[in-house]
Amino acid sequence: AMNRVQLLGRVGQDPIMRQVEGKNPVTIFSLATNEMWRTGESELNQGGEIWHPTLLFVCNLGDISQKTTWHRISVFRPGLRDVTYQYVKKGARIYVEGKIDYGEYTDKNNVRRQATTIIA
Repeated sequence: AMNRVQLLGRVGQDPIMRQVEGKNPVTIFSLATNEMWRTGESELNQGGEIWHPTLLFVCNLGDISQKTTWHRISVFRPGLRDVTYQYVKKGARIYVEGKIDYGEYTDKNNVRRQATTIIA
């Protein structure tokens, strides 16, 4: 089995470092990825083709749709965690490789929530 994710996108906010008592610190930030496709294509092709905006302009391919997906990134490894906290900034375009983690937590209103996180 394999659980591997590769993302290329823009950082949504400056990373923050959190530490829960008794646990190792973690650096957290959000990453936006964009997917673009020509409208009118079948649902199958929408997920499989990503168009470069410059090529779209030159080729005049018609109406373009775009979807932005936000990903929560958590960095636990000490060296990478500290470098990420110090040097990654909002708006930076970065590559992230990691694994998907599905978890649950209870919010401040005592409601159980699900969260998807990329562990880098």
